Amino acid sequence: MNAAGISLPEINLPEVRAEVTAAFERYEKALVGNDVDVLDELFWNSPHTLRYGATENLYGYAEIQAFRKARPSAGLARTLGRTVITTYGRDFATANTEFHRAGSDRVGRQSQTWMRTPEGWRVVSAHVSLLA
Repeated sequence: MNAAGISLPEINLPEVRAEVTAAFERYEKALVGNDVDVLDELFWNSPHTLRYGATENLYGYAEIQAFRKARPSAGLARTLGRTVITTYGRDFATANTEFHRAGSDRVGRQSQTWMRTPEGWRVVSAHVSLLA
């Protein structure tokens, strides 16, 4: 409990962190391989899901799905660094990482909020940005 008497969730339970790490790695493989079906699967199919991209703001699963289908499949390879996955209890997690693409000096950042659903771990919110 914290000072206000609120019970805090257990942080980074090993088995939960392993599950989220596996989901995150599956997402990354699908992203660089442009496996749109897996990317669609790993986003929560809800109008509450959102994704702020480097050049677009997408509200709801349908907009995210349409973006994925229309996106070019070239130039997706990247190298990750400083990935931090934190779990909060058994059903909620965040994944944050930096990324670099070949031929660019810019540092990309990706943040994801993951939630356990009856179908498995799903991204409920994502943000991608590039530093100048």
